[in-house]
Amino acid sequence: MTDPTALIQPDRGQDAIAIHLVTKDGFADFAKGLAEPQRASLAAQKFEGGAGQVAIVPDGTGWFAAAGVAKPEALGSWCLAKLAEELPEGHYRLAKGEAGAAMFGWALAQYRFTRYLSEPKPPAPRVLLTGQVGRINPILAEVAAETLVRDLVNTPAEDMGPEALEAECARLAKAHGGELQVTRGDTLEQDFPMVHAVGRAAARHHAPRMMHLTWGDPAHPVLAVVGKGVTFDSGGLDIKPSSGMRLMKKDMGGAAHAIALAGLIMEARLKVRLHLLLPAAENAISGPAFRPGDVLKSRKGLSVEIHNTDAEGRLLLGDALTRASEENPDLIVDFATLTGAARVALGPDYPAMMARIDATADAFLEAGKAHDDEPWRLPLPEAYREYLASDIADIANSHTNGFAGASVAGLFLDRFVGNKDDGTPLDWVHFDTFAWQPASKPGRPRGGRAYGLRASWHAIAKRYGA
Repeated sequence: MTDPTALIQPDRGQDAIAIHLVTKDGFADFAKGLAEPQRASLAAQKFEGGAGQVAIVPDGTGWFAAAGVAKPEALGSWCLAKLAEELPEGHYRLAKGEAGAAMFGWALAQYRFTRYLSEPKPPAPRVLLTGQVGRINPILAEVAAETLVRDLVNTPAEDMGPEALEAECARLAKAHGGELQVTRGDTLEQDFPMVHAVGRAAARHHAPRMMHLTWGDPAHPVLAVVGKGVTFDSGGLDIKPSSGMRLMKKDMGGAAHAIALAGLIMEARLKVRLHLLLPAAENAISGPAFRPGDVLKSRKGLSVEIHNTDAEGRLLLGDALTRASEENPDLIVDFATLTGAARVALGPDYPAMMARIDATADAFLEAGKAHDDEPWRLPLPEAYREYLASDIADIANSHTNGFAGASVAGLFLDRFVGNKDDGTPLDWVHFDTFAWQPASKPGRPRGGRAYGLRASWHAIAKRYGA
């Protein structure tokens, strides 16, 4: 896409086309102030001020744009996105007021994933001018984070395997002065046995690994960010149907969220000691594939009976959350494209969120509502722990009764999140996110998308004093 920094610029009186915001209720009064040819133009374009409507209106030798919005005094993130998709190339400013949060959607509406096009269409940038100069860089940082998630998720598995995720971590470490440790091979099998088991059937160039990036002053509170990096999920020996496999390049969406969040944290130089942990593996099928009925070792020491090889993401996260807990962190946040049950319950737009501590959950919910990225909290019911009982191991990796699938997966992860030195539970937030936009909306084309990223970023920034 066009460099986002070029899409929102300070208003210094440059020549620009005016955008008039109109509501459905206010359309009649707006039209009264126009000349008859202008009203005729609006009628021809069937513009009545409805939210999302766009019209171009002649004005002497030039023209202005009319945009239908619900609340011009409180624009949401996506209120101007359709404008940015449909208007001609050029510079624009609002005739009254400022775009505020809508700058986010204005920039992202111009996102295109063109990596595999032999003749990508040249971009036609629409530039928005704003007097809110202090908001430009923070919003553009979030735009860049969202863009990164989209790019990583949209990239096919052959080009976004564990090695490519490692390269992203290396880029991030170099950009911000972090330190990256990567565990592979025999050491991975010893130190992170569940990560190794899930990925051991993959081809050599997609071999599993654990990335661990550290950054920040060790004297600051430890913040652990964990992301599920299943770079392709065949389902393993419990193989998915072809229809279920089609989008499984997105199963590393949790890792993409974690990388993007870590970038925001480091760029803002939050006063934290960051630990980014990304277990990466392809859940492939070959002779060495782990099997239903196998019992796996885990880093924590718990034995895990495999009831379903397609419940593999929680195995990766189990080892990663154990390692994160060893740092006695102030907060752990993990992201994963974990369960279809979360999508059945909430659909694609609401990431399921689970948390141990109510006050932390409330902070993340509040941040999400304030920034158009609302999660929905699901419970971690003590009564459902019995669903993961095993006859021969400490715990099973999935249950068979079909009830509360997202929460039961969260309860599995909870077994691998530790406690503080004083025995109280570590503060932990889990996002079961879709990472995919199934149908295009303004600013949100079909394809990879972040859910829960902005909620997490703003909650963390507030907690640690950005």
